[in-house]
Amino acid sequence: MKKCLFIDRDGTILAEPEDEQVDSFEKMRFLPGAIGALASLAKTDYEPVLVSNQDGLGTPSFPEEDFWPVHNLMLRTLEGEGFVFADQLIDRHFPQDNAPTRKPGTGMFGKYLNGDYDLPGSYVLGDRATDVELAYNLGCKAVLLRSPQEGQAMLEGQPYAGSCALMTTDWAEIAEFLRRTERRAVVARKTAETDIRIELDLDGAGESRVDTGLKFFDHMLNQIVHHSGMSLTAVCKGDLEVDEHHSMEDVAIALGEAIHTALGSKRGIDRYGFVLPMDECKALVLLDFGGRADFVWNVPFTREYVGDTPTEMYRHFFKSLCVAMKCNLRIEAEGENNHHLIEGVFKAFARALRMAVRRNVFSNELPSSKGML
Repeated sequence: MKKCLFIDRDGTILAEPEDEQVDSFEKMRFLPGAIGALASLAKTDYEPVLVSNQDGLGTPSFPEEDFWPVHNLMLRTLEGEGFVFADQLIDRHFPQDNAPTRKPGTGMFGKYLNGDYDLPGSYVLGDRATDVELAYNLGCKAVLLRSPQEGQAMLEGQPYAGSCALMTTDWAEIAEFLRRTERRAVVARKTAETDIRIELDLDGAGESRVDTGLKFFDHMLNQIVHHSGMSLTAVCKGDLEVDEHHSMEDVAIALGEAIHTALGSKRGIDRYGFVLPMDECKALVLLDFGGRADFVWNVPFTREYVGDTPTEMYRHFFKSLCVAMKCNLRIEAEGENNHHLIEGVFKAFARALRMAVRRNVFSNELPSSKGML
């Protein structure tokens, strides 16, 4: 589903004058860093939507001919830097009208409330408490353009204060926060056999916890945490009284979906990645997030079980993971000790993953000559 950035205008993109009305070119001034930050967000997966209260627009106190030339110049300036709003929601009412369309009301947001948008993954950017309240009403999170001291004072005691994820006056910090947040995902998967929750951050911000009920499998998943640089919560309650199959398969599917979601547009990533020695074993993992799923496995085991997991399930785990990640994945390993063999595979996979998802924050280029991944 699409994620949105609902962005306020006055006091957020443009400096707000004392009379709170940007109705002339002389009053038009971009806040420091706003243009560059918005340009850096232009190629993320967020859909940008302008949301603004313009008190009395179209009345004698604020004629249309005073508003639109300035507003359109702002839009053209941002467009020149590659940033274009997908939609504009502008309410014209005065505060005393108590119109449901006026922020923090949600009357203007009909198309965004029909279930087609990932509102919990979306953000409201603004400079007032009402912007945070709007985020709360929409089920989003908020970024408040205020210093932490100012912001905390504004939101103290308000029921919607918990919706605020960041307080800052630095647009560069906002852009990096949102670009970093883009690389996170939460996947909940519940079937008749398993109940799974995956929380993933490709950049490693956050705590990690792995608990699938299979101790050796947990040990292997923790190799991904330690060697990929990601943070991962993977909790599974499965029908282990039947066998290990459903739990290992469904964790693979949910983890693959989380990685695919967190990669988003894949802009700026390295895409490829790893070969690794593990004691007497050698493990090779070739990984390509090219958008197609192809899988090759050549890992000969000599034992039926390692710990509490059947060795035959590891081929199935990585094949399910490959399909869910939509990647090409080739895994080869050789060695004498089966514990070392599968642990080498997981470590090599984690290192390949680390290389492939690594992102150049100064690049929005797709690592593909096709123009899409």
